[in-house]
Amino acid sequence: MTKRVFISFDYDYDQFLKEALVGQSKNADSPFSIADWSIKEASADWKKKARYRIRASDIVVVLCGEHTHQAVGVGVELEIAQEEEISYFLLRGYSSKTCYKPTTARASDKMYDWTWPNLKKLIGGAR
Repeated sequence: MTKRVFISFDYDYDQFLKEALVGQSKNADSPFSIADWSIKEASADWKKKARYRIRASDIVVVLCGEHTHQAVGVGVELEIAQEEEISYFLLRGYSSKTCYKPTTARASDKMYDWTWPNLKKLIGGAR
């Protein structure tokens, strides 16, 4: 069964990472699909919109980069996933850079390396 994925990422710095993950979702053997639910413009009700979109997902993938710990929106989206009890995991966006967890990540949240075989396992629940 294909999982519906919500991508949480730092819109200012990690747009490339999001596009890469969307590209992988189109692989023939992909176990997940992505609806582009990025909230592109700040609004008074963006948190409500994010909650609705996260609830409609099976899993939240948090793409971690060099500035993720400073990305307020990523922290809020992760907090919503935790409150709604939506499964999530943190994915290291760059293998050659220092990547940071969102401030709302739990101490027990592991950041996983981003490889295609690893991603397929993580989507399948191997965490």
